[in-house]
Amino acid sequence: MKRILLVSSILIFSTSLLFAQGEKKDSLSTSSLKEEKSTQLKVMPFLSYNRNLKFLFGAIPMLMYKLDKQDNISPKSLSGIAGVYTTNGSHFISVFNRFFLKEDKWRIIFFGLTGNHTSQFFMDDFQSGSFYDYNSNTTIVTTGFKRRLPRNIFVGLNYTYSHYYTVYQDDVLPDETTSTNALEYNITIDTRNDVYYPNKGKQVRVKWVSLPEWFGNDVTADKIKTEYNQYFSARDGEDVIAARYAGNFGLGNIVFEQQEVLGGKDIRGYSEGKYRGDGSICLSGRVPL
Repeated sequence: MKRILLVSSILIFSTSLLFAQGEKKDSLSTSSLKEEKSTQLKVMPFLSYNRNLKFLFGAIPMLMYKLDKQDNISPKSLSGIAGVYTTNGSHFISVFNRFFLKEDKWRIIFFGLTGNHTSQFFMDDFQSGSFYDYNSNTTIVTTGFKRRLPRNIFVGLNYTYSHYYTVYQDDVLPDETTSTNALEYNITIDTRNDVYYPNKGKQVRVKWVSLPEWFGNDVTADKIKTEYNQYFSARDGEDVIAARYAGNFGLGNIVFEQQEVLGGKDIRGYSEGKYRGDGSICLSGRVPL
């Protein structure tokens, strides 16, 4: 469920937006982290709105901690839970973990999500196009690792299991149950000065997501995902200017629930679910207010 994944990504990493403005003493730069406690508990409320999901509200308790107190190079690991309810009847809960090990030589992730998503899509009828509602029960589990190589290069492998049961308004499409097993091969160049609150450096990611038939998929499909994020320090490090490119390209039979939908964290202002397909390209920038 692409929109749920976008929302959950925003929830999990929304704290990274807090560096956009404020005084240095409030940021979680590497130097200030060393001065703080090795374990930090944070509870972040979440409130948002879009034309499709309507009001979204929930809470995200998370724990930041050092797996090895003698390791002064690895960033703090992160574990948390996100629970969200929307006034259009959607709801989900997710758990997320990011582990940094052995002086940041290894990065391990685990993410799980389950919930019910009500949305709409645009369908070209014989006479005219119309919007139709759909409801999807969704379960997603992802786990994977990255290994650091020289020059701040990471290579990794992820596995994602996804299960959807989708019902469409007025039976415009038949009810369907879809399960997929995906292998993701990825390479990352990460020169950011902080993984949570960067104000300089870059992060470049290229991912190849494969859903082969031999891995329990009904049809073969592939995705190529590319990202380029650049961070520029402003006002002596108190603010940051960020630029981002994101390109996702689907190859083969991409299931409805895993299509790209305009909206969310990359292309804003398109929350009605009209524009969707197998791929998307986005260029964006963010500046302090």
